[in-house]
Amino acid sequence: MSTTTESIRTDSTPGVLTDTWLVMTRELRPVLREPVSLLFAMVQPLVFLALFAPLLPEVEGGSALQWFVPGIIAMTALMGASMTGSNLTLEITSGSHERLLVSPLSRTSLLVGRALKEVVPVLAQAALIVAVVTPFGFDLHLAGVLVGALMLAVFAVGVGALSFALALVSEGQDWLFWTVQQTLIFPLLLLAGVLLPVDDGPRWIQVASDLNPLTYIVGAERALFAGTFPAGELAAGAGAALLVAALGLVVGLRTINRRS
Repeated sequence: MSTTTESIRTDSTPGVLTDTWLVMTRELRPVLREPVSLLFAMVQPLVFLALFAPLLPEVEGGSALQWFVPGIIAMTALMGASMTGSNLTLEITSGSHERLLVSPLSRTSLLVGRALKEVVPVLAQAALIVAVVTPFGFDLHLAGVLVGALMLAVFAVGVGALSFALALVSEGQDWLFWTVQQTLIFPLLLLAGVLLPVDDGPRWIQVASDLNPLTYIVGAERALFAGTFPAGELAAGAGAALLVAALGLVVGLRTINRRS
């Protein structure tokens, strides 16, 4: 393909969208061929529910699941999207990633397509969790759930792009990818109040929670899943999701463009 043609394919919006779709479907094929891994990933949040739900305190006017479930779904979005770079580390080792870099595919599509691939299991997990807990006292507010799913999808794209960048930086040192990923993911979850509220914690924990974008996303998800649409919380949650998405795309694109 000529340089001019490749430039048009890379820079035009239709070309990028087509390439992104191709990359996403390419990444999804192995998952669909081996559904056992997808089913195992979908079972994990149900295990959390089974272990924690019996320990939740009684609340007046509704089920404690109304507070707990949105946090679990946000947790699955974070954990799933943070795994975007894991498959990339294998492709870097095998050399297949280098072949993709010299293909006509735009580098933006390589980044966004991989991140979007993680959104599909996240949405499937969210649907499964909601379906399981609804018969046990969880009040389903479909409009809120759909808006919340969209917000989490935007957040997951950003986290996936950051994971992609981390895998590129960790080339040849897989231990570095897993060390950073595991070191960051659990403090983010705990400081966001996913499993336990942090309002009564020490001052330093509350400050760290205020600096955590996931805190605002979880707060917005809980409001949406309860069927309410408070402007302040929704604006904070959407802003945090867009901030993470923008940061991830900027960092990811700069990292991948530095590769020859």
